[in-house]
Amino acid sequence: MLHAIYSTCYRLLLPLALAYLWWSTRRNGAGSQGWQQRLGLVPIMSEPVIWVHAVSVGETIAAAPLVKALLERRPDVPILVTAMTATGAAQALTLFGDRVQYAYAPFDTPGSVRRFLKRVRPRALVIMETELWPNMIREVNERRCPVFLINARLSARSARGYQRFGEWVRGLVRQIDWIAAQADEDAARFREIGARGEAISVTGSIKFDVSITDAVRQQATELRKAFGGRPVWIAASTHEGEDEQLLDAHARVLQDCPEALLTIVPRHPQRFDAVAEMTRKRGFSVARRSEGQAPTAAQVYLGDTMGELMVMFGAADIAFVGGSLIERGGHNPLEPAAWGLPVITGPHVFNFETVYRQLDEGQGLVRVGDSSALGDAVTGLFSHPGEAAALGNAALTVVEANRGALNQVVEGILERLAPVEER
Repeated sequence: MLHAIYSTCYRLLLPLALAYLWWSTRRNGAGSQGWQQRLGLVPIMSEPVIWVHAVSVGETIAAAPLVKALLERRPDVPILVTAMTATGAAQALTLFGDRVQYAYAPFDTPGSVRRFLKRVRPRALVIMETELWPNMIREVNERRCPVFLINARLSARSARGYQRFGEWVRGLVRQIDWIAAQADEDAARFREIGARGEAISVTGSIKFDVSITDAVRQQATELRKAFGGRPVWIAASTHEGEDEQLLDAHARVLQDCPEALLTIVPRHPQRFDAVAEMTRKRGFSVARRSEGQAPTAAQVYLGDTMGELMVMFGAADIAFVGGSLIERGGHNPLEPAAWGLPVITGPHVFNFETVYRQLDEGQGLVRVGDSSALGDAVTGLFSHPGEAAALGNAALTVVEANRGALNQVVEGILERLAPVEER
């Protein structure tokens, strides 16, 4: 009954979603491909594929090592990467080029998903993290196609939300063939909401297997030179309601370290202009990367391009990871940790609680409660480079100690991959 209600409500909301997409494509000058694909009208695939679904930018970046490993291990099996957002799709294209196929994921109505599956014929559906779309999972399962939930995490808050729907959620998660959980706590919560115990493994997070290419290192070195040797701290993946606090913190930093530079990288590109305007109104001089403006004389450098966050981490001395000064739940801290940077976070990190706890226990993390404490933390680390280096080395040690999940996940997927004749 709940599934029928869910599908009916989704169908009723579909006209509003299509109207928004129509307006968005007119505003951005894009074509109709997005809404057509979201209705399941994707190009027909000539061969059955491994379908990797990553919702937006963060999940797409997390999926990159997995996709590349699958391409290396099974070059004979095509891979389709889907996303729900335009930024996620753009990120996939940047990461993989023509090595994989791309499409927007279908809306989660039975008709859209069925049209999609007739054209794609997947050998497996690999879902990143916690994207439980009921019709997607149900329709794939009914075609005897295995469903894998990879890098799976489930916060206590999300688990409580799922438990409100009892048997419906239990039936949904029991259709997942393999859940590769990040930690014991995640595995326990999946069991609590009804997942089959034999379908759950604890593999760790594949985000620990982050790698920094030589090309990214070279770009970071060039950007660092452009900064002119100034002390630099980066605020990455920031949200509305957070940037104001970061500027307050930077004002505090400039009191003791007037040559310091703050690099802000907003999480969503539609906020780039607003953050630039806010920064100017607050009295800071701003340089925008998208416009090629030199950062040498600026107090704030706006990272308003896509796909360059790793480069910007590599050009910084200290990293604050956003989504944590507000109740957003935090973002992935392992990329700056892989650079050996001291990592600072706000109090709200429930989306990555296990990873943050590991960094905390490894003494590679600084937690702050507000903008004032953040400003003091950054100033303190600039004033004590030895302490900053020790924190950064400790963060890198945590990353190195937890590598290996990627190989377990790839092996698990390939072992469970359905033969072509069954598709």
